[in-house]
Amino acid sequence: MSFEYLIDPSKGPQWKGQLPGKPVPYVLRKGEGETAMLFRDLFTVLLSGDETENQFGIITADSPAGDVIPTHSHNETHETFYVIEGKVKLFYEDAEGQKQSSLLSPGDFGYVPAGFAHAYQIVEDARMMGTLSGGFERFFQHIGTPTDHATKDQPPFIPDFPRMGAAAQQHNMQFMPDYTWPDA
Repeated sequence: MSFEYLIDPSKGPQWKGQLPGKPVPYVLRKGEGETAMLFRDLFTVLLSGDETENQFGIITADSPAGDVIPTHSHNETHETFYVIEGKVKLFYEDAEGQKQSSLLSPGDFGYVPAGFAHAYQIVEDARMMGTLSGGFERFFQHIGTPTDHATKDQPPFIPDFPRMGAAAQQHNMQFMPDYTWPDA
């Protein structure tokens, strides 16, 4: 698949049919939503900026334990981490610029405002829900690959660096490969 659609999303996957695409009431049943695989993680968009006049989006992530997700920051996107199952270690810069980490268990919540460096590691297979500034929920679909299987038990999708860079540019974020965390 080419990356032209990252510049003009109308030329790529549309994920139409699952979500209404405008602010109207709706219900999704378990396993419904717009799904994409990114590495070994299944991301499901439950609510997009289209339904909230671009105010916010809601996703879930079903993720196996593994390496630290690369450190990054978002210029305009606020991000939440609510752990439903499993354990997730959240790495983040605090208001004074100090590096922090917290192990999140079921029921725990983390928040990283726009502009703060952060990363996370799935320590134990996990299911998380996140609320994001409107539009950023599409990042996982743009960098990943769409799937119509609402299960993480499928082949991983490993994006190449040009695709990662194009998706990051489109969603106004930066990967920070030289940023290290003391207890990662």
